Amino acid sequence: MNQEIRDIFDRIAPVYDELNNWLSLGQHRIWKEMTVKWSAAKPGDTCLDLCCGSGDLAFRLAKYVGTTGKVYGVDFSPNLLAAAKERSQSQYPQPTISWIEADALNLPFDDHYFDAATMGYGLRNVTDIPRSLQELHRVLKPGAKAAILDFHRPRNPQLRAFQQWYLSNIVVPIANRMGLKEEYAYISPSLDRFPTGQEQIELARQVGFTLVTHYPIANDMMGVLVVSK
Repeated sequence: MNQEIRDIFDRIAPVYDELNNWLSLGQHRIWKEMTVKWSAAKPGDTCLDLCCGSGDLAFRLAKYVGTTGKVYGVDFSPNLLAAAKERSQSQYPQPTISWIEADALNLPFDDHYFDAATMGYGLRNVTDIPRSLQELHRVLKPGAKAAILDFHRPRNPQLRAFQQWYLSNIVVPIANRMGLKEEYAYISPSLDRFPTGQEQIELARQVGFTLVTHYPIANDMMGVLVVSK
């Protein structure tokens, strides 16, 4: 995993949630709820939240699986994991979430281990997207689903222009005021490299997922890739 990206997320950790709020026009909670629903997590399941950040999706998964289930929150940033652990102690004290520092390209789990998985804003930041999807496929049980939420490049040129304007004129200045301009300036170039929804579908099929759908949300500026093994 790219050390430079890990360092960025370690520095972002203290204001990660606040910036996500700005990045998403306050909508990220709704999208995260949709993502967990699409993962089909249910009571008693063992679930994975990959690139868990400060824990939003992992907390939601924990509510779905209940006290009989288990959630593993995995991230490569020790600072974000520390923030997640701290939040879980105050917000969700039941011992259903394990926080694990690991690389999305080399997960420390057996084959066919998880009943469901989520990933929020992580696929765009891994150094090898096919390898990351392959690892996800490996650790899911047959028939299990994963839902992957991330930014998306809108096909509509006006919406694409708005997205770039918003990132440059709203998000980067806010990040700048928090002393994190460089850390958030990377989002626009990372989007230029990020596969479109259709390309994500192809990549997921190539690693062996059988049912694959990409749902554009927020005027195509975000998307959720839903895959079944």
